[in-house]
Amino acid sequence: MPNLTIATRESRLALWQAEHVRDLLTARGHQVSLLGMTTRGDQILDRSLSKVGGKGLFVKELEVALEEGRANLAVHSLKDVPMELPAGFELACVMQREDPRDAFVSGTYSCLADLPLGAVVGTSSLRRMALLLALRPDLRIEPLRGNLDTRLRKLDEGQYDAIVLAAAGLKRLGLADRIREVFEPEAMLPAAGQGALGIEVRSDQVDVRAALAPLAHARTWAAVTAERAVSRCMGGSCSMPLAAFATFDGDTLGLRAAWGDPDGNLPLVQVQDRAQVSDLVKANALGERVAAQLRALVLAQGGVIAQDAELPSSG
Repeated sequence: MPNLTIATRESRLALWQAEHVRDLLTARGHQVSLLGMTTRGDQILDRSLSKVGGKGLFVKELEVALEEGRANLAVHSLKDVPMELPAGFELACVMQREDPRDAFVSGTYSCLADLPLGAVVGTSSLRRMALLLALRPDLRIEPLRGNLDTRLRKLDEGQYDAIVLAAAGLKRLGLADRIREVFEPEAMLPAAGQGALGIEVRSDQVDVRAALAPLAHARTWAAVTAERAVSRCMGGSCSMPLAAFATFDGDTLGLRAAWGDPDGNLPLVQVQDRAQVSDLVKANALGERVAAQLRALVLAQGGVIAQDAELPSSG
């Protein structure tokens, strides 16, 4: 069994995720160590990700460690992973999903409906911003960057009336008691991959892929494959309010997606579809089909889609 080194960001949540994977691998007989790193995404806190390079800022340094052989695998929150990985890298494992929903966190108010008119809500996610304003157009949305502990501190200091975070991160760090309300997907559709952990490796590391195989969760992997296909085909990035969420009902995978106008001038566009899915190829095909439906509706109402968006290969 190979000795393994995990490249990880050094935030408390990222370390929890890496340690979780380490413990699972150790239980299977592997020797595992951690390589903590600070990424550009962790360093740039005064600007939104959409203006400084997007999600790739959280993974580039980790990929360099993989490429140089200083680490064998990198553990990511899948919603932070770009839809296309660089040549020579691949997702070798997607683990069972935690709670994929968004959480309302406030020291004063018990739910979104209790917020007073014009209340200040913190988030730097354009997706959350668009969906919040669809529910409460009166809210004032202010940027909120930093790791989870930093965001909670800013809330506790009174900079916001409430903030919106991923429920999974709060639960993983034992902070579920900070959640005042969980948004059901019908009200706030999650981001593609939200709540799932993805493990990235170099494509040529067959032995590492084999070591990770027992950690994979087939249904989560299929669901996030469909979600990420929507985002990829829409040119999904931090500069587009885009949501995609898939769940199984028996062997049928249902997929919902929503697009918001970055300028807030157009209403939300939402579509859904379903298909029997038994492998990642079929999951990807479902995502591409939903993306095609979403693109058609967005363009019909005058919306703009990134010029480099990948055209779906099917209808």
